[in-house]
Formats: sequence, structure tokens, C-alpha cells
Amino acid sequence: MSRDVLVASICGLVVALMVGASYAAVPFYNWFCRATGFNGTTQVATSGPSASTGRHIAIRFDSNVSGGLPWKFEPEKTEIDVKIGDVVTAYYTVTNQAARPTYGLAAYNVAPLTAGVFFQKINCFCFTEQAFAPGEKRELAVVFYVDPVLIADHEQDGLNTITLSYTFYPAKDPAPKPLAASEPDKRKGNL
Repeated sequence: MSRDVLVASICGLVVALMVGASYAAVPFYNWFCRATGFNGTTQVATSGPSASTGRHIAIRFDSNVSGGLPWKFEPEKTEIDVKIGDVVTAYYTVTNQAARPTYGLAAYNVAPLTAGVFFQKINCFCFTEQAFAPGEKRELAVVFYVDPVLIADHEQDGLNTITLSYTFYPAKDPAPKPLAASEPDKRKGNL
């Protein structure tokens, strides 16, 4: 094997590894954030803790709509006081202010970023495409609790408030569904 072929092979292997690493980076980063609460990523729980504590914490709710989405999006309450370990349901109201159907997708985070590992969501509307008819108004719920493990972390002794922030982004209109052979195509006028 000549030196040129060896160098070319090594360069090709390095490029292949870099491309593979770039594809693996996003899922690995998502896993890392979910596991550690990094960057305000909340945890996902299937049920609440067995007991709550006597310590209270304020939960603030923030709502945002990205440009291009004609929605009014606001929390039912901007702040509530919860007992750490209690399962809580909070509501947001969304109104489509357009005269056409619109579609959105919510992303979230919590602040301070170090609180993400303690904020446990049991159910929420995030990362699920929401379809709204013209003028439709709907209530969306998030069910969560603050993990009692927070009390044992003395670095969090001064933590009195956690902010849960959602942002809705426009989602693409779904592709038209194929018509069954027996259905007339109403999009072209009944032929």
C-alpha cells in the first residue's frame, strides 16, 4: 500500500467519523439534557412522589408565540405557590386569531437552568402539534411537581422561584390526506 493511499484512507475515515458524530450529536445532546436537567430541560415523570414536604416554592408561568403564528397564548395564572412534592395542574389558554386553520408546536424550559433536574412533568402539551380552527380557543394543561430531592440539595437552599416558559412555534400545515377511490375530490370541485 503506497503512502498516498494510506493518507487518503485515513482522511476518508476521519471524514466518515465526523459525519457520524454530527448525526449522533443531537440525540446525544437531548439525552444528556434530559438526564441532567442541563440548560433548563425538565424531567419527565410517570407519576407523582409518594409524599410532599412542608416547603413551598413559587412557580411562574411564561408564554411566548414566535413570529408567524397568529395566536394569543397566556397562562391562566402567572404565578402559583406550590408545596414541593405536590402534583399540580396548570392551564394555558390558546386562541387562534387567524381566519384560517393554523398549526403550532410548543417548546419549553425552566429557569433558573439548575432547577430543570427538579422540575418533573407528568403530562404537557409540548412537542405535540396543535391544530386550531379559525378563531378556536382552547385550554391546554401541564401536570407537574417539584421533586422533594430539591430539599436535600443545599446548593438550592436559596431557590424560591422556578419559571416554566413555553414558546409556540409555527408548524407546517399537514399534507392533504389521500382520498379513497370512492370519494369525490372536493378540492377540485365535484367533477
